[in-house]
Amino acid sequence: MTTPLIETRALCRNFGALAAARDIDFRLEAGARHALIGPNGAGKTTFVNLLTGVVQPTSGSILMKGRDITGVVQAERVKLGIARTFQINRLFRRLSVLENVCIAVAERVGAAPSMFRPAGMRRDVVEESMHLLDSLKLTADATHRISELPYGRQRLVELAIALGLKPEVLLLDEPAAGVPSAESHIILDAIDGLPRNIGVLIIDHDMDLVFRFAERITVMVSGAVFATGSPGEIGADAAVRAVYLGRAGHG
Repeated sequence: MTTPLIETRALCRNFGALAAARDIDFRLEAGARHALIGPNGAGKTTFVNLLTGVVQPTSGSILMKGRDITGVVQAERVKLGIARTFQINRLFRRLSVLENVCIAVAERVGAAPSMFRPAGMRRDVVEESMHLLDSLKLTADATHRISELPYGRQRLVELAIALGLKPEVLLLDEPAAGVPSAESHIILDAIDGLPRNIGVLIIDHDMDLVFRFAERITVMVSGAVFATGSPGEIGADAAVRAVYLGRAGHG
């Protein structure tokens, strides 16, 4: 059995009397297309915050390619190759699309101070950033301010920023949240086109998106893993439908 990109063992997180994560054993394989689903309050966001180092576990461990990273701080986990997008984007709205992506690339290659002199940005940073924009069909928006873009394209910029960090693990937290349905195909196509060397975990309520994207699905209920399997197995699981799919429908 190959060493997974990310593995958690008996991962627990308590907030006072609330067990937000309970004994989670989880594996994200290299190149995976994995989805995490569950009702509101299931513990999905807490789990992602544990993976990224935003919160520390009460007990249990997190490994990346076999190395225990449980005590590694958030910024260091980014350098190890763990990147995420958020339900609500966190872009610099007054800067251009290109400047937003350049900041991420420059941070990764150690050229961040040049961001205070945009005219003097390193050519390699600009070229890599433009290549990322091109891969997501954002080239025409490069000089536009974020605030000028439709929300769906802002989400694509956020994805470009995450890819600019050269992640091995990409956590997509409701990537189409807030995107008008007429634009959501842009996000789905971008996810479909992600490099296969990146292990992707998508956290979403949208079952159409999940079942289109995922090769493996983990269902969380009340802070614990309820079921894991292929989309076919999860879709056919009567217990899963009873606790989640049947009750929540496509919500």
